[in-house]
Amino acid sequence: MIRKVVATICFGMIFLGSKAQHMQSRMNTYSDEVAPTGFSKENLFVGGGLGLGIGSYSFNVGAFPEVGYSVASWLDVGIVGNFNYTSQKDLYYSNLRTKTFSYGGGVFGRAYVLPFLFLTAQPEINWISQKLKDNNSGQILDRYNANAGSVLVGLGYGQRVVGQSNFYIALMFDVAQNKNSPYNDVNGHPLPVIRAGFDVFVHKK
Repeated sequence: MIRKVVATICFGMIFLGSKAQHMQSRMNTYSDEVAPTGFSKENLFVGGGLGLGIGSYSFNVGAFPEVGYSVASWLDVGIVGNFNYTSQKDLYYSNLRTKTFSYGGGVFGRAYVLPFLFLTAQPEINWISQKLKDNNSGQILDRYNANAGSVLVGLGYGQRVVGQSNFYIALMFDVAQNKNSPYNDVNGHPLPVIRAGFDVFVHKK
């Protein structure tokens, strides 16, 4: 299931990215040109940011360092780390709360379909440590360890100049439908994941 989703996302990003590249050649507005072939150190960037997920009974906050490369003026790819804390209130028993810490990593792609708008996909895997607590007594009722694959997809707004810097904010959902995903609420429904980040290019032009 996850492989099919990732393949579909990648195909869509390539298609939309080619449209964005054509649009850029007409508009000439959103970044310096990236060398069409070969590795260029000016296209390498590092950064990261914070993530936030909010639901009726859930709260999620995280941090994600990343290293990436601008393959073209319309496409960034890279690897990302992931550290998340989630607190979920039980739907039927208000005194029960599940607290989850997860960490992991994955890869990402961002295809700029407009100068300021991008589509993004981020397959990743997380290792999860979870405990169920009774807030009234303070007692730990259960502990659980697991791992889960996730595929975050969504869209975002960015201010990006290849070879200089990049700021972005994105709204994503986990479409992998893994019951252990740290991006689900207590009923297994995907939470909206909001991430804002800032990148700097290692060798500025």
